[in-house]
Amino acid sequence: MTNNPLLKVPQHVAIIMDGNGRWARQQSLSRLEGHKRGSEVAREIVTTAARLGISYLTLYAFSSENWRRDPNEVSGLMTLLKHYLESEAEEFHKEGVKLKVIGQRELLPNTILTLVEEVEELTKTNKTITLQMAISYGSRAEILHAVQKIGQKVRDRRLDPENITEQIFEDHLYTAGIPDPDLLIRTSGEQRMSNYLLWQLAYTELLFVDKFWPDFTSEDFMETLITYQNRERRFGTAA
Repeated sequence: MTNNPLLKVPQHVAIIMDGNGRWARQQSLSRLEGHKRGSEVAREIVTTAARLGISYLTLYAFSSENWRRDPNEVSGLMTLLKHYLESEAEEFHKEGVKLKVIGQRELLPNTILTLVEEVEELTKTNKTITLQMAISYGSRAEILHAVQKIGQKVRDRRLDPENITEQIFEDHLYTAGIPDPDLLIRTSGEQRMSNYLLWQLAYTELLFVDKFWPDFTSEDFMETLITYQNRERRFGTAA
């Protein structure tokens, strides 16, 4: 870890990368051009987070609700995702980035799913930073999936309902084995969770940034981290 002025680096940062479409409209560009610029910013933030010693970075790349968008936009997003994974795979591996994709994988096109699995396999032993990409992700679906899996174990008499703990529940989430985020950043000025990591964000510090995601820089990222380090986290205890 070099050139890091922070005294308290969060272990896990989650980001809602919001505002690509509105940024593109301001620039008189297509929405897809906004998403392309957003993917470039994502690459920059992954590199910065790794350099600062952040262990986990979770990016909200494509929500389960996004499937309802215009089919041409969805197709363009899938093409962009494919290009991003293909172009970044070797660089991720070289820089020690471990990729993990969370969400309803069964909804992804086969070509995308195969590529995701290949990059996850390539990078599975990397240690510098774990990049979780939330793709086809919705937190309610994640929680429902966990309940269904636990229910199956109860039905099969492999688990007593009285023995269900928070840890057992967390072990059935897509994010099993990953610590909860210390910090959530949402760009574009919107202040809502948008069905993102609802269980995991219980005690997370929240920061809302007025800039659209394509305008978000490494310097902006550093500013959010400095704001975070000046907060006192109590996890529900008294002041």
